[in-house]
Amino acid sequence: MAETLIRCGWRGMAGDPLYEAYHDTEWGVPEYDSRALWEKLVLDGFQAGLAWITILRKREAFRAAFNDFDPEKVAAYGEADRARLMADAGIVRSNAKIDAAINSAKIYLAMRDAGEDFSEFCWRFVDGKPIQTGAVGIGDVPAQTPLAVEVSKALKAKGFKFVGPVIVYAWMQAVGMVNDHLTCCVRHDEVQKVRR
Repeated sequence: MAETLIRCGWRGMAGDPLYEAYHDTEWGVPEYDSRALWEKLVLDGFQAGLAWITILRKREAFRAAFNDFDPEKVAAYGEADRARLMADAGIVRSNAKIDAAINSAKIYLAMRDAGEDFSEFCWRFVDGKPIQTGAVGIGDVPAQTPLAVEVSKALKAKGFKFVGPVIVYAWMQAVGMVNDHLTCCVRHDEVQKVRR
């Protein structure tokens, strides 16, 4: 008899291979690569007002549309690129979110050019190591925290958009700055053991 995996009880995940794979292999794993952190922040910005599964299902289309989230290329986008993105049914078509993504690439590059590593900027808020929340049930997982408010303010001060505290907390969970896998979840202990 096959062993049943106990996962976090996300609505709509059970039986969805893409969602389960994301939960089982990616969500909550500490990410220290600056470009990957930026990509995930952009995608979480596109999620605003939508379910994450919507973005996850469109992620490969987003990568194709945004040149694999190469900040140099995205920062150079002009009106033709904006029009191309707004016509792309494979992604979320929102002028404000597209403009925010392009602007965020410019901010990312400006930080880099000023000698400020995006990964170090992000991870300093948790002293370089993931916060282990010890959430027992879904009800123990907040939508935002005071730390997410702080990170949100710091990102907004840099000029980033679509980085409110709820979006930022979802991003912090996704990139492993916070381990919010439930303690009963098969991934909780596995993620907790991941070290830089």
